[in-house]
Amino acid sequence: MDFTPTEEQSAASALAAEIFADLSTPERLAGLGTAADAELWKALCAAGLPGAVEETGLLGLVLLLGEQGRTTAQVPFAASCVYGLLALGAHGSAAQRERLLPGLRAGDAVATGAFPAQSGVRAEGLSGGAGRLTGVVPVVPWLREATHVLVADARQALWLVRTDDPGVRRDPVATTAPWSAGRLGLDGAPGERLGGAGAYADVLATARIAFAALQAGVCAGSLARAVAHTTTREQFGRPLSTNQGVLLRAADACMDTEAIRVTAYEAAWRRDEGLDAAPHALTAAWWAAEAGTRVVHTGQHLHGGIGADVDHPVHRHFLWGRQLAAYLGSGAQLLEEMGELLAMGELLGTDRMPTPHELPNEEGRA
Repeated sequence: MDFTPTEEQSAASALAAEIFADLSTPERLAGLGTAADAELWKALCAAGLPGAVEETGLLGLVLLLGEQGRTTAQVPFAASCVYGLLALGAHGSAAQRERLLPGLRAGDAVATGAFPAQSGVRAEGLSGGAGRLTGVVPVVPWLREATHVLVADARQALWLVRTDDPGVRRDPVATTAPWSAGRLGLDGAPGERLGGAGAYADVLATARIAFAALQAGVCAGSLARAVAHTTTREQFGRPLSTNQGVLLRAADACMDTEAIRVTAYEAAWRRDEGLDAAPHALTAAWWAAEAGTRVVHTGQHLHGGIGADVDHPVHRHFLWGRQLAAYLGSGAQLLEEMGELLAMGELLGTDRMPTPHELPNEEGRA
């Protein structure tokens, strides 16, 4: 495997870093509340960065999300790329891609995802790739900004729903991080089918990789703030960073951050190469959930008393790290799914990992 970015990936990442650093400042973030930064989103789309993901692949998106995470930029970058651009590019029909991709590239349309399939959404009246959806998804990130939602029903089929269609209701939901989230209610809402067998598993793995990459950036930003603080803040006539306890905490956080980043890189590279990435996506998600929480706690702790100030920039990293861990799922949940995946692979007598359809359902579990 080779994680060396291509020239196009490096250029896109450098441009993203510049835009995020210029526009996603602590002062601007403080004034946004829970709303997305419309000016920043417009700048990113004008620079062609969401659309560039179609060319640079998932690894290219991973690099961009790392830069977003460093500044906790309040834009639906991961959601719109994963549940919109990449999902349509991989599983949409020619007509769907022609109709929907231009708006997503330009930022006129924003996509998000109502996952997982255990939400209980059911589809009825199926005809010609269209159906009516009914059910509730309690928390959907960036729902208040979205024009389209990719909904996974109880049978793990994917449906694209317009948020302004009849039967669709969006209620604001407060989350740990200011993600402009909402509660999605569907009451016979029209939906169009996206993809076939395997689409759900692919989009789920892609989302896990992308949000793990976002967590790597959040952790890197938190650690950078902690390093800057401990090297300039003095206690008893010397910098805090010279204390062994501080050094050890920072070193552990650095290793955790690198573990998240490298596992996300590997999973993204495998998907781009057309290799099975499901277990690697779970690995990246586990590191992001478990280690990510440790890192943002460390970042806040190393700031001492000011780390408890909810208005301090490091507190945003803490909130984002906790929110991302919750969105990806608990470590125990992810390990259970990994165990089922590996066990089923052995039962099938093949190196190929099983699809979610081949895994035992809740009733069939021990």
